[in-house]
Amino acid sequence: MSDSPGSGERDSEEPTGDAESAVVDIEDVPIEGQIMLVAGTKASIPPERLPDLLTRAQPDLGGRIDDYRRRYELVAETGEYAAFFVPTGHWAEVGERLGFDEREADALRRTHEEQLRRFGRRSDRREEFDSALEIREAAVIGL
Repeated sequence: MSDSPGSGERDSEEPTGDAESAVVDIEDVPIEGQIMLVAGTKASIPPERLPDLLTRAQPDLGGRIDDYRRRYELVAETGEYAAFFVPTGHWAEVGERLGFDEREADALRRTHEEQLRRFGRRSDRREEFDSALEIREAAVIGL
């Protein structure tokens, strides 16, 4: 686990590959279906839109995993995902980079937050995660 939360500034070094046009299967996205429904409703976007947003964002996040590991606090990891606390505004930046509107970026933020909360409940770290999410955002990246 890393203790450095990062500065929130993007490195000028971009990942290799064309992450903006890449799409992965929804099975490769570490977000549970129930989480997608709840988060999509809270963000005021059609629930059927969220899987597309998640599958478009995953290659971008996965292509930057080394940067996340260097810059942000890793709070949970399995063979399927790595979860990080990231600075407030992270999802607005990701949304802008990928051409998402504000509601779409907010849906991604809410989805990743809710998934991290679910991990927290399962691992008896709910209070820790809830407290951290008051001042930071979460990013859950498939491995």
